[in-house]
Amino acid sequence: MKEKKINKNPLILSIDTSCDETSAAVMYGLNVLSNVISSQIELHKKYGGVVPLIAKRAHEEQIDPVIFEALKRAGVLLKKKLSFNDLDAIAVTYGPGLAIALEIGVEKAKKIATEYGIPLIKINHMEGHFLASLARNSKSIGNFTDKEFEEINFPILGVLLSGGHSEFILAKSIGEYEVLGQTLDDAMGEAYDKVARILGLGYPGGKTLSEFAKKGTDKFKFTIPMRRDKSFNMSFSGIKTAVMFKSKELKGEIYQPSQMNNPNNKGKFDIKRELSKQDIYDLARSFEEVSFGHLKDKFDRVLSNSNVKVIFAGGGVVSNSKIRKVLRETAKKHNSKIYFPRDDNLYMDNAAMIGTVAFFRYLKEEFVNPKELDRDPEAKIDE
Repeated sequence: MKEKKINKNPLILSIDTSCDETSAAVMYGLNVLSNVISSQIELHKKYGGVVPLIAKRAHEEQIDPVIFEALKRAGVLLKKKLSFNDLDAIAVTYGPGLAIALEIGVEKAKKIATEYGIPLIKINHMEGHFLASLARNSKSIGNFTDKEFEEINFPILGVLLSGGHSEFILAKSIGEYEVLGQTLDDAMGEAYDKVARILGLGYPGGKTLSEFAKKGTDKFKFTIPMRRDKSFNMSFSGIKTAVMFKSKELKGEIYQPSQMNNPNNKGKFDIKRELSKQDIYDLARSFEEVSFGHLKDKFDRVLSNSNVKVIFAGGGVVSNSKIRKVLRETAKKHNSKIYFPRDDNLYMDNAAMIGTVAFFRYLKEEFVNPKELDRDPEAKIDE
């Protein structure tokens, strides 16, 4: 590896192929110069979920074009043609995620690092979501030690809500984490997509479900889970199941015992129907209301039992404005300041959030040997 002077505002190329987005970004310190994301939604939509082999092939096809587009866009801002030789480091997501998807990004980063003698940094995907709020717009290029950053004091609470994870993480410093609570089953985003599928809204249907919920009422009043549980853990699977049974009941596929024992219902049990638009609106709204109530309960419990005054929220589910409102109101109740990513692309899986974490790793010279780096689909943020 070439000897490189540690730069206070390093130019870092970061790569994320953790699931079904191929992404590359170029960071100047904490400033996002480019953040290119190639989505695979259309490829997986007809299967109702991510197909690993299709994801791998798409990553293989897109990884080089996405990287070179990221370099090109960053070069336009810097008014120069960027090459790998201009980089101070390269960073890559090593986990958690889909194993054969992670492999594509990891192998590409290792190859570039080795060929060009660039320091290599491995990043945990969930740490990227945690620190995404620190990424800055390319128009505000400058040192990271600005007033806003200096006013952020540890410990910091991370609220991470995505398609695969729902966690409360305590950061004692950047790089030192403790998992306070997490979902015991489905992640919040996963529950959204599963309920959307139950209601016939397609995949991924989380955003559509949220739009439908605006037209509905909290008619079904589902029970908020784990209200007596004193832990900070969450559970969204039971909420999803409640929606499924209610939808089946509305369609006449199952019946309540009181209905079956009522002699006036004799001969009516063979009548089935499709859910009406209003049924779907009401089920969507009722699902959201109980999910919000559950999240609020647990978030409130975490803040009531800690002395945390700074919160970072991240992950694709946090892009939902109604969820941000729930988090903001709960944080305000405890006189805590909550930060959200500054750009819509920073909520979803993306490489800029990986580059944001890499900035801090770079300053500490926490580099890895390319020969020793491997994917870790079960990687934990607190390890």
